[in-house]
Amino acid sequence: MKKQLLAAAVAATMTSVAIADISITGASKVNYTNTDYELATKNDSNAFAHDTDFTIVGKNGGTTVSMTFSATSASGTSDSEVLTGTAGTSVGSTLTTVTSQTGGLVTEDVFLTSSIGDVNVKVGTWDNGNDFVSASSRAANKFSANTTVGGVKITYDAANNADESVTLAGSMGGINASYKQETAGEEIKLSTTVAGVSLAYHADNEDAANKDRSSIEVSGEVSGVTVKYAQIEADTDATIEGDTWVGDYEGNTSGAFDLTAGQDITAISAKTSVAGNTVEIRNVNIDDVAGKDTSFNRFVVTRPLASGATFEMTYTMLDDDDGTANDADTLDLELAVKF
Repeated sequence: MKKQLLAAAVAATMTSVAIADISITGASKVNYTNTDYELATKNDSNAFAHDTDFTIVGKNGGTTVSMTFSATSASGTSDSEVLTGTAGTSVGSTLTTVTSQTGGLVTEDVFLTSSIGDVNVKVGTWDNGNDFVSASSRAANKFSANTTVGGVKITYDAANNADESVTLAGSMGGINASYKQETAGEEIKLSTTVAGVSLAYHADNEDAANKDRSSIEVSGEVSGVTVKYAQIEADTDATIEGDTWVGDYEGNTSGAFDLTAGQDITAISAKTSVAGNTVEIRNVNIDDVAGKDTSFNRFVVTRPLASGATFEMTYTMLDDDDGTANDADTLDLELAVKF
């Protein structure tokens, strides 16, 4: 009898393991960055960095639990990490030595998604992502619910002791549109494709005066070359943030790399394939309100390797019109893999 009970318990355990739907995905990258400053009195630098993240997803029917963890370099002490970032994506006119960056394994996103009737719900902690006009932000105890009525998706977002918002999104006549009503402003997004050319408009309007920000992006393909153009504008009291192909920009309270209020950005990118490599050239101009502009040219070559990893070389030439203190050439070599 005892043997039968034990066999039944083991069988039940094996059945639960077989039924469980659990997956692990992630990515890892290592970077070597060399920064050559034009100013002779400013020491050149070499830096190594690593960044690994992985996500565990568990499913039971229509309910999913997702957890994301990240492990980064233990510390940063060189200007090159501010200039190019650990992934070779950040450039600016103000460089400050990083001495307080920490690393180790940290928990990033943890959330549950499910549905109650026709309403989809999401509860937990997650990052809202970057765009041209604002940086990503991660908050705990967030709640999101959405449903579709008459072809219009209605989303309600809230968090503990934080602002609430309602978003209406849909498409009509080939134009995708969304309108978000926030506690202290509104967000408008429009996008469409005309004759193979993609157009996107994004406005982040604040109730406070001179706080609005907006962006326009145009992209398309010409003779095998993908071309993108972006124009980002900020009112006199608004600051552009965000990490996108035009650069990694932070607000004026971080103490690392800051744009100032009122600065605008224009950027153009051309990308194509050459001998199995993806080659991209970018030119970015940052207008300074004081008339001292900053610009950089970036050359990026990406190649998949037989080992399953991807190699990427990024060469950046920074030109700061406010003297030569920040002018620099930066080479970033990256080896990355996804699993």
